[in-house]
Formats: sequence, structure tokens, C-alpha cells
Amino acid sequence: MKSRYSLWFSVLIVLALALGACAPAPTEPPMAAVPTEVSPTAIPSAPASPTLILATTTSTQDSGLLDVLIPLFEAETGYTVQTVAVGSGQAMQMGQEGNADVLLVHSPAAEKQFMTDGWGKERALVMHNDFIIVGPADDPAKIKGLSATDAFKAIATAEATFVARADKSGTSTKELGIWKKAELDPATERPTWYIETGQGMGASLTITSEKSGYTLTDRATFLANKANLQLEILVEGDNSLLNVYHVITVNPDKWPKVNYDGAIAFLKFMTEASTQEVIGKFGVDKYGQQLFIPDADKTDADVGL
Repeated sequence: MKSRYSLWFSVLIVLALALGACAPAPTEPPMAAVPTEVSPTAIPSAPASPTLILATTTSTQDSGLLDVLIPLFEAETGYTVQTVAVGSGQAMQMGQEGNADVLLVHSPAAEKQFMTDGWGKERALVMHNDFIIVGPADDPAKIKGLSATDAFKAIATAEATFVARADKSGTSTKELGIWKKAELDPATERPTWYIETGQGMGASLTITSEKSGYTLTDRATFLANKANLQLEILVEGDNSLLNVYHVITVNPDKWPKVNYDGAIAFLKFMTEASTQEVIGKFGVDKYGQQLFIPDADKTDADVGL
């Protein structure tokens, strides 16, 4: 029979082995702590109401400018923009009905009325370019080099095809104003040479090219589509062809459910120096000229309004 000392010794060995098995395995050096804070410029905090409805003109869409600006705005602010590209008149109608949060439009007279009626809260100058009259290279109405008013008179006299947007856009408003100065009213008289598309600028330019006609267009949309068109710039540089864009926030006093915070964020983005620099450079590498002139540091009077 084993002595009690031998028995105790055996018990101690068993306990030692058991304790060794329970000991924690060696660990690797701890990993560096993951930062809990990220620069707000890298990943912005989510806004309380992250969806922003922007009603804007087809010219900002068709020129490709929004394809550059909207991703920058979304990355900078955390908002997601739903863009509705229509004529300026339709964009302001959306604001008047509370179906948009912010507008980017180019119909100054209508914009002023929109503000006077209380539908807009803030209005800020963003940029400008110009309207031009384009047509076939052989120029059957002989308008090249004329003023805008004289060019429209010559088109009417020659009964040359003219394509009108007829969509209450800023471009359409400008066109009708030129006809009025020319003391002509084809939109009412509807001669066969006057074609109304009811469509945006890109589509209207395509129709003009197909029919070898004339039309009034903003320069940016024309240059962005020129490669696919059989049209030339025939009238430009007329002071009456100025094309100015403003951003307008929809008045929350009229429509409390609009995303006013998002609208203010968009207005600030469009007028901040870095965005204005992007606007000024847009198109230069591809077309050799600015498609839009940044104006946030100017007044309406400075640009000729």
C-alpha cells in the first residue's frame, strides 16, 4: 500500500497538470485602436432628412454640369439628391406646389415674381452663360452676324424652319421675348415653319438638326451636343442673349415639410469658392472655353440684369 505521502504527491501532480491546461494561451500584441472619429469632410454625418429634391433646368442636366456637381455635393454633405430636370417655369411650379426643396433656374423675371409672391425664401446668383442662335451651315435665312431681333425677323421673312421649345423654360421665355421685340408672334399665329417641341434643349436641338432649322439654345447644351448635330453658331454676343442662373430655396413658411436645411446646404455649396472654381473650369478641357461663368461674388447688376 502506497504511503500517504505518495498519495498526496500524486494528487499534487494531477492538480498541477489541470491548472496548466486551464491557463490562458499566449496572446499576440494588441492591435492599434481603430479611430472612432472620422473627419467630417471625408464621411459626413447623415442629415436628419437626407433626401433633397432639386428642380432645375434641362440645360444644367444636358450640359453635363450636374453630373459633376451633384456627386461633389452628396459627398460633402451626406444628402442624396433627386434631380428633376424641366423648364424653369415648371421647376418654379414645382416649388410653388411644395414638390421641390430647392431650384436652380434661369428665368430672372419669373424668378423675381416667384420671390415677390413669397414662394422662395432665399435667392442667390450662381453663374451665367449666354444664349446663341444656331442653324444650318448654309444659313438659308442669312442671319449670320445679325442681332437676335433682326435674325428672328429674317427667319420669319424667309419662312425658314424654326424650332421652339414651348415648355415654359427660361429658354422659351427668352425666345418669346425676342419675337416680341421683333413685333412678331409665331407662337400664337402658328405658321407651318414654326415647330413647337414641348421638350428640353437637348431633344429640341436634335429635332432642329434633323429639320435643318434654326433655334435658340444656351451655349453649354449646344457645345455638349455639337458633335451629334449638323448646326453652327450663327448669332452670338448680343447683350440681349445673357443667360443667368440663380439658386432659390423653397419657402418653408409656405410648405413646412420641405427640406429647408438641405436647400440651404445646396445654396451654400453652389456659392462656395471651391464649387465656383469647378463651375468655371467645367468644359474648358473639352471645348476650349468656359461653358458657365461663376458669379457668386457678384450682384445681378454686375452681370447686366
